[in-house]
Amino acid sequence: MTKKRPGYILSLLKMKCPHCRRGDMFKTKNPFHWRLSKIFNMYDNCPVCGQHYELETGFWFGTGYVSYALGVAFSVFTLILYALIFGMSWWDDSIFYWLGINGVLLVLIQPWLMRISRAIYLYFFVYYDEDTAALPDVDHKHNKRPGPHPTEHSH
Repeated sequence: MTKKRPGYILSLLKMKCPHCRRGDMFKTKNPFHWRLSKIFNMYDNCPVCGQHYELETGFWFGTGYVSYALGVAFSVFTLILYALIFGMSWWDDSIFYWLGINGVLLVLIQPWLMRISRAIYLYFFVYYDEDTAALPDVDHKHNKRPGPHPTEHSH
């Protein structure tokens, strides 16, 4: 019996490896870690399939465009939501209240936005491989699979 193919959107939102959709991209699950140095603490390679995450030097610079697009989409969403709930007018300065609320919300979700931007950007360039379903399951406590790493060779 073959394993069911992991879902694209769910794997992306869980920030799993795009190649096998089982290995974690980030060493800590919580993007809102109190130590800012832990926010981008990523594995160099997928712990399950060995896929290298940084495809070339400077690869992650492209995530700025993804993060910007997500920030704009979030701002448009909050603008529409604010306008529907409270109404929007230049005359009562309600647009400035929205700008303040939106700015605070964007700062609060920024760690998650930066992480999901990296995941989305990597998913543009790395595709799922059906052959990875044959790899052993991951030890989720240590995020490792049993046996040697796929890049290790026994001599």
